[in-house]
Amino acid sequence: MGNVGLLYVGSVLYLNGLILLGKVDAKSGGVFNLFVGVLQVVTPTYLVMTAQGDTRQILTASGLYLFGFTYLYVGIGLLAGLDTNGVGYFSLFVAIAALGYSFANFHLVRDPSFGVIWLYWAFLWFLFFLLLGLKREALTAYTGWVTTIEGWVTGAIPGFLLLAGYWKHTTEIAIALGVFAVLVFGGLWPLTGRRGPASRPPDAENTADAYGG
Repeated sequence: MGNVGLLYVGSVLYLNGLILLGKVDAKSGGVFNLFVGVLQVVTPTYLVMTAQGDTRQILTASGLYLFGFTYLYVGIGLLAGLDTNGVGYFSLFVAIAALGYSFANFHLVRDPSFGVIWLYWAFLWFLFFLLLGLKREALTAYTGWVTTIEGWVTGAIPGFLLLAGYWKHTTEIAIALGVFAVLVFGGLWPLTGRRGPASRPPDAENTADAYGG
């Protein structure tokens, strides 16, 4: 059941990246954030209730709430036109917590692939903190691209492969993900990282304001 949720985490990250890039209307994307947010609260609740004391299943399920609350918070903020600096500071909490979940996946769950994926999420949610909490608008384009890419690399693709039974050789996957992150996210920075508000599409200013940028 958690793998189904992971698939839709990918979809909402992809959509939120497009919101930041000015390609999708903020309020329209906010509705989908609510859909996935509810799913990511119901799913871990079910997993915890059926864990029968399995501490590793409870640990794994508990991390899903971080995403569920983020998407509910973002969805409500987008639809209501709120200043979502609160989302930004909550994202800092998520980023720090993600480091702990990364450690747990490396050393307790013994799944290095998700150890690296949690590092991806820690990096992304730290970008959300900088953009939404500290209002570093020059990071809008970079954060949008990283969000869109992570939607596929950390959500949609792993979720589908897990559901299909093809997610194997986790050590090799972890290495590949690490190399990919360094090359792609490092390469994106000089292309997008210094772009200010003037480089965004004409309607992007309102989109970033609604999103908290």
